[in-house]
Amino acid sequence: MDASSRSTGALERSAIRKVSLRLVPFVALMFFINYLDRTAISFAGPNGMNEDLTLSAAQFGFASGVFFIGYIILEVPSNLALHKFGARRWLARIMVSWGIVAALFAWVSSAEGLYVLRFLLGVAEAGFFPGAILFLSTWVPAAHRAKILALFYLAQPLTTVLGAPLAGWLMTHDGFLGLAGWRFMFLAVAVPAIVVGVIAWFYLPDRPNRARWLSQPEQEWLEGALATERETKDSGGSHSFRSVLDNGRVWALCFVYFGFIYGLYALAFFLPTIITGFQEQFGVSFGLVERGLITAIPYLPAAIVMLLWSRDATRRGVRTFHIAVPALIGGISIPLALYMGSPTATIAVITVTACAIFAALPNFWTIPSRFLTGAAAAAGIALINTFGNIAGFAAGYATGGLRNLSGSYTLPMFVVGGFMLLSAILMVGLDRRAKSTGGRPGEHGPDVDAHTKAVG
Repeated sequence: MDASSRSTGALERSAIRKVSLRLVPFVALMFFINYLDRTAISFAGPNGMNEDLTLSAAQFGFASGVFFIGYIILEVPSNLALHKFGARRWLARIMVSWGIVAALFAWVSSAEGLYVLRFLLGVAEAGFFPGAILFLSTWVPAAHRAKILALFYLAQPLTTVLGAPLAGWLMTHDGFLGLAGWRFMFLAVAVPAIVVGVIAWFYLPDRPNRARWLSQPEQEWLEGALATERETKDSGGSHSFRSVLDNGRVWALCFVYFGFIYGLYALAFFLPTIITGFQEQFGVSFGLVERGLITAIPYLPAAIVMLLWSRDATRRGVRTFHIAVPALIGGISIPLALYMGSPTATIAVITVTACAIFAALPNFWTIPSRFLTGAAAAAGIALINTFGNIAGFAAGYATGGLRNLSGSYTLPMFVVGGFMLLSAILMVGLDRRAKSTGGRPGEHGPDVDAHTKAVG
């Protein structure tokens, strides 16, 4: 390796390290607050809200899922607006909007009012997650994207690791500000969204050449590497909005993502309820903070497994098995958890499911940005995430409805497992299609070319 190559390698490592330390943690904090606000209902439900609002399991499931209808309606338009106006302005606007709506949950008085607020919360949050994925994907070349997205995704399991005990603790403050504990919890987790949204307006740079914390050579290297990547995609990939709608691979990825998110939100919305049911099932009882801590248990190992799995994906390049194997494990483990004979065994198997889901997600999101660019990348990522939001609605509503119909969570958890197994099958199918057509992985299959593997 000559001196020029060593210099470029050092510049690359330095630039990626700074992005990892200065940009990703802040966007991950935004995601942490986002996920906590949208799943706060899962903590409130079995801890006073369902009783105060007289909600059945189906009504709670509908309230959990109706959020995604509002999100779905504005998902693609919101991401196209982000592409037009810039991530800094649009992501900041989204955060302040949803923070205001989230605070209103503290004064909800009926099931119908809860439905309306959950729908409006989805409208306010629309575009945040795909916008954040798009934003980070436009900051680093493909070789480093799995690592960066894994660091970003770390916020999601940590939201439960930290957020579940926090929510439990907040709900112990019954009567504070004249609010029931669950109402105070809603208010307390909404305020940070408004504060961080205002900060984001001033903190987030729109592109590398506007980041003061990057040296000029680092800015030039990042801009050059990203420009080269865009040119490659423009010459062989999809880069118009119409091309997204005509792209079979985008639609296949939509259904793959549907399975993962169905499993993720079935756990997120109903795990606290399942833990509350341990009292009847196993004759044990837990306090509010204890329930929060137990809810958090599966997500700490999930965060560790996600980082290790993504590290392997960065080293090898993302391969089909990085996504299909976790889908297979999750599909088998989630219904299996219902046949365990103790709370410990049940949580242990649910932990395996959480590890599987989170191991796959950051690697999955490296795929669309390999063959989509410009407005197509914004629309394609939003379209895929729209299917995830449809899954979020279905997971909440169908799980609650099937629980009412069957009298247990056995049937709904088998449905969750079936969708995750379908995700595994589709990923393998995409890989075989690529091999049979002889096309570039960036166009047809999920594997990456050798040049996208990590450097150094």
